[in-house]
Amino acid sequence: MSNISKIIGERIKNHRNRLGLTQEDLASKSGLHNTYIGQLERGEKNATLESLEKVVSGLEITYETLFEKIAPNVNEAPGIPAQCYDIVNALPAPEQEAVLEMILKMVEYKKM
Repeated sequence: MSNISKIIGERIKNHRNRLGLTQEDLASKSGLHNTYIGQLERGEKNATLESLEKVVSGLEITYETLFEKIAPNVNEAPGIPAQCYDIVNALPAPEQEAVLEMILKMVEYKKM
């Protein structure tokens, strides 16, 4: 599968985990089979537009959120900033704030 399938799959998984949903929960909410959700998350299947519509509805997010900050050339490995974005974006808001504080403190310490 292409890199875009893996990136989107990881994003689906991150949003699902952030909501505390199992694959079965998301499958139920989106009207899809839980095996298919797993295949999407692992990048093993290319989602149809209809399936993506069901998934974003089940995750209660927008297409913009799902595709946010994906590099134009998705066949290249994502850079460090993109990887950091995906990791932090998968966290709940309070944990995102804690990570930001740690980063700011590390940058400040490095300047000393």
